Amino acid sequence: VQLQASGGGLVQAGGSLRLSCAASGRTFSRYAVGWFRQAPGEARKFVSTIKPSGVSTYYADSVKGRFTVSRDNAKNTVYLQMSSLKPEDTAVYYCAARENNGAAYYSYDYDYNYWGQGTLVTVSS
Repeated sequence: VQLQASGGGLVQAGGSLRLSCAASGRTFSRYAVGWFRQAPGEARKFVSTIKPSGVSTYYADSVKGRFTVSRDNAKNTVYLQMSSLKPEDTAVYYCAARENNGAAYYSYDYDYNYWGQGTLVTVSS
């Protein structure tokens, strides 16, 4: 699976952005997809994940209630809708994928086998 993240940009605090993660491959519907972010000088951190069916999702506490992850398996794409953005959301955002093996959710970067390049989100105050 090859992943391509897009949709980053500069936004004011309180604004919204939607990131997309487009995947190649005809078996995308078998993959769980996660979003991670890495701020300058910090380690990469978990943001959200969505199971193959799109029914089960999981969020980091820092984004719960503000971010929504969804997917369109027909388009091989996962979305991260980000609202009420804060300056501390500034980071490079990465999407990652792994074949689902029945776990409840995957929130560690070592859970994932495939990674896209990042897309930069900058939130100004």
